[in-house]
Amino acid sequence: MKRQMVSVRLDGGEVQAKREELLEYFHQSFELFESLFDLFKSDDVFYRQSEPTRHPMIFYFGHTAVFYINKLLLANGLKGRINPGFESLFAVGVDEMLWDEESGRFEWPSVDAVREYRGQVREVVDHFIRTFPMTLPVTREDPFWALWMGIEHERIHIETSSVLHRQMPPEFVRPHEAFPLCPKFADAPQNTLVSIPGGEITLGKGESDHGLYGWDNEYGVQSVTLFPFEASLYLVSNGEFLEFVRGGGYESHEWWEEEGLKYLSIRHAKAPPFWVACEDGTFRYRGLAEEIEMPLNWPVEVNALEAEAFCRWKSAKEDKRYRLPGETEWAMMAQMYGGERNGIFDDQHANLNFAHYASSVPVDTFKHGSLYDVAGNVWQWTQTPIAGFEGFAPHPWYDDFSLPTFDGKHNLLKGGSWASTGNEIVTTSRYAFRRHFIQHAGFRYVVGEARREESAPSVIKEADVSAICRFQYETHGKWFRDLLERFDGYFGREGRVLELGCATGRLSFGLSNWFEAVDAVDFSARMIRVGAALLQEGRVTYQAGKEESCVLLRSLDALHARERVNFYQGDLANLKSHFTAYDTIVINNSLDNLHYQEHLPQLSQRLVQGGRLVVISADADRLEKGEGFEMIGVEKVGETAVWIGRKTGG
Repeated sequence: MKRQMVSVRLDGGEVQAKREELLEYFHQSFELFESLFDLFKSDDVFYRQSEPTRHPMIFYFGHTAVFYINKLLLANGLKGRINPGFESLFAVGVDEMLWDEESGRFEWPSVDAVREYRGQVREVVDHFIRTFPMTLPVTREDPFWALWMGIEHERIHIETSSVLHRQMPPEFVRPHEAFPLCPKFADAPQNTLVSIPGGEITLGKGESDHGLYGWDNEYGVQSVTLFPFEASLYLVSNGEFLEFVRGGGYESHEWWEEEGLKYLSIRHAKAPPFWVACEDGTFRYRGLAEEIEMPLNWPVEVNALEAEAFCRWKSAKEDKRYRLPGETEWAMMAQMYGGERNGIFDDQHANLNFAHYASSVPVDTFKHGSLYDVAGNVWQWTQTPIAGFEGFAPHPWYDDFSLPTFDGKHNLLKGGSWASTGNEIVTTSRYAFRRHFIQHAGFRYVVGEARREESAPSVIKEADVSAICRFQYETHGKWFRDLLERFDGYFGREGRVLELGCATGRLSFGLSNWFEAVDAVDFSARMIRVGAALLQEGRVTYQAGKEESCVLLRSLDALHARERVNFYQGDLANLKSHFTAYDTIVINNSLDNLHYQEHLPQLSQRLVQGGRLVVISADADRLEKGEGFEMIGVEKVGETAVWIGRKTGG
């Protein structure tokens, strides 16, 4: 098994040496990601979904490559695109966010075309690393930060793609000598509890970041005083979890809360996701690309809902309150372990970084202080919903990395797995998933008094987003209503509308009274999440200055919004091809982002014959010429000009 490099530091004394180190790190990441797809038996598998909520695998094969180009363009590190179609199609993936897109809407290119594109990206990025001006240390405003962002993003997808491979039916994948499974099977060791002292623990990078790249949610500081507690000596093994399964744990609803019962209903789960039921009532185990004998002494892999159900079952069985640890309790265990070098967990003494096998190993293999597997083997679920530390600010080049997860529904995982590399094995890293999601993740349990780490109701505090909320929902709320009423005759009362630059969504909701379908697009995920939350939760709270304001969906006079409005994140100047056949397109104060005159022909192609283009802007002078459109009129609504035209071309 070829172990991976560890994260390349952002500092150093000699630029050329840093370029060479970064080149090796980039190529190693790129090659490892591609080698995972050698597990497919044929190129046909690229067009299969491992599960209905995900894109076909061809998407992920292209996604990590276009990420480099899109982020380097945002950072002004590149002058132009390689393939605008690919860089739109593969830009935004499917996960649990409300504004994700349905996979069936896309026409996927050939695998060979994506392979060729990946080769082109490799050459472009290689050239960037070799030639773009570099100053050390690299800061968060430097185009090289976008390059680090691309590499660490690809390393995340190395792991998440390997999870999807494990969910693929076995007839479509094959074992590969580059990804061997651990051969050590035995009965599970007896688990027990180990005392962990309390004390003060501080989380977050703060000013001391070891010179390592970090995602935005790692920055800031949080200090907590912990009570003493007890933690399980080992991660919960397949053998230990088998008792819960055989005891009817998946059939007894008393161990599951509402969210868990919903998971059981949808997935019809009877056992952990990588257990394969046999006719005789036993189980086999699904590895990366093959089924093997059940390794009872390996850690079980479950989602957070399954882990919590096990803890409730064990608590009732032993009359003791078992639970998942909090983020700070895991941090205390990691601090006691001390098994890191310069802020990175040591993969020679933990099952991390592909340093040993492409699988778990027995839970009694790597001892870390008084516990085993404080880091490595499988990720460890915590009870802590992720939130930003004091001082958190999203990075403008990737503002949807963390913020969509600050909703109380994404729990932190800590410690990394055998497939974790790069930033994932940095001690300060923070990753979170929805509690029903499947990863190379398991858990250890703890006992002891602790504050319940639940997130408070989400309040939007970013100044720019709050300002737009106030502008759209308070200051200009009546303006939007007046606009819609005044132009009722232009809009009509049927068909489909595309709104470009929807921001927090106020006009989108109003348009739902006029149109049968409203597709609302904005580049900023931070803005979109306001409208998305209104659709799902019915309310949004934001803080402007010292005051909090609440917006209620029911107060917006948009009775059909939930059935008609969909929010999407997208590049307004490079939209995906399926945004087409609209009766009306509305450009909402986004002329600068859209390069208006340059993209009029493209917008015209997205309208039906006779379709309308409505441009809302404070800059009336820019609206006078609309090639391919017959101008219906330019009028003023308050201080804003509204230009309305009808498509005349083919």
